[in-house]
Amino acid sequence: MPVTLEGADLAFAPAWLAQDAADALFAHLQAEVPWSVHRIRLFGRLVDSPRLSCWIGDPGAGYTYSGTRFEPHPWPPLLADLRVRVAETCGEEFNSVLANLYRDGRDSMGWHRDDEPELGPRPVIASLSLGATRRFVLKERVGAGSAVAPRKRVFELGHGSLLRMAGDTQRHYRHALPRTARPVGPRINLTFRRIRSAP
Repeated sequence: MPVTLEGADLAFAPAWLAQDAADALFAHLQAEVPWSVHRIRLFGRLVDSPRLSCWIGDPGAGYTYSGTRFEPHPWPPLLADLRVRVAETCGEEFNSVLANLYRDGRDSMGWHRDDEPELGPRPVIASLSLGATRRFVLKERVGAGSAVAPRKRVFELGHGSLLRMAGDTQRHYRHALPRTARPVGPRINLTFRRIRSAP
């Protein structure tokens, strides 16, 4: 269902995957994906990313993020089938997916935009969440010293939910998955993307 937020093109389906399908997918990915700690550049130095990740995609769908180049692992059959369904829902052909495993509430994602050159100027990002519900925040980019408060939208991304970000969303908004002190179980997030060209 479409979500109204000025300057953004969003749609959110809180129960896109049925419970049993989401349960099976979560268990399979947690056990079978070759999870690793990615190194990212933060304030000029390389640090461990606060989550486990795996870049998966078609041959040639390499991706540069935060100063590090990632070459894709091949598609597991379960994800290859899933991307067809996600593509039909979102109206985009995806050739890659970033899988993230948030082990508990201490794992997080800081403020950023998915604006890498390989994604093109108006990327479609499809974000499928599995496992524990986590808070996802979109915040408008405003100029320094602006007297206008930035627009903000908060989503509770639950098990089997699908969030699509498209159009000018990445140009106008940053997003984050904040840490939480409350007890929370593991969460897997799949962000389907289309790599359009080498940087």
